[in-house]
Amino acid sequence: MLVNGEPGKLISIRDRGLLYGDGVFRTLRATRGKAQHWPLHYQKIQSDCKVLGIDCPDFALLTAELDGLLAAHPDGVLKLIVTRGEGARGYAPPSGAAATHLWDVSPLPDYPAGWATDGIKVHLCELRLSQQPRLAGIKHLNRLENVLAAAEWNDASIAEGILLDIPGNVIAGTRSNLFMVRDGELLTPDLSRCGVAGVQRARVMECAATHNAPCRVAQFGLEQLLAADEVFLVNSVFGLWPVRELQQRSWNRHPISRQIQEWLSHASD
Repeated sequence: MLVNGEPGKLISIRDRGLLYGDGVFRTLRATRGKAQHWPLHYQKIQSDCKVLGIDCPDFALLTAELDGLLAAHPDGVLKLIVTRGEGARGYAPPSGAAATHLWDVSPLPDYPAGWATDGIKVHLCELRLSQQPRLAGIKHLNRLENVLAAAEWNDASIAEGILLDIPGNVIAGTRSNLFMVRDGELLTPDLSRCGVAGVQRARVMECAATHNAPCRVAQFGLEQLLAADEVFLVNSVFGLWPVRELQQRSWNRHPISRQIQEWLSHASD
């Protein structure tokens, strides 16, 4: 782990990321010494920092640190965290605080190969996401809703959980973005009130535009999701998983999902 560019595992007990979740993060996959889609991840974390009024570290600085990590850990999962930094007691953000940034490295998860080809079983979470438009789309450190949702099942055959918001709109997986296919059209949930806008979601939408495949952001509920021709989930670590089973609904064919997997594998950063 790196803390502000130096090897270490300690941060101040007054760091606002620890005290209030006052910060943002991104998770990248490293393969053969290359961090996949790093420029896109930087653009996202820079944008999220701007919304929260946090000074984002420079791209060149973070890239140099990342290159050093990749030399020692060519394969794995890298997590970049940026917090507002240290502050005195109280919620009000301190003026002139120096941001803290951390890198963490973990081994690649050992997911079953069949999840990417045959699809996954998913759980419909009881927890409903609250709505806060000012934080919508941002990957901030306040992830307690996701923690509680992910604690709802303890079944190794279930790979992910699907989250709805309080009004009943489908939003995402607990750690992934969601797409459904209906009559040849891709639809992904509207994240203007809650949810996280991930890099893989943006890449799927860009691939669809490149290949003239219809794709749009929309509001839809569980009934529409269960009536979809296909459903798939994406994130930057596992890539794309088709959904095989949700409640009593099953999907046995995933032609569009597999086409998008191929597009993603050939798309550049």
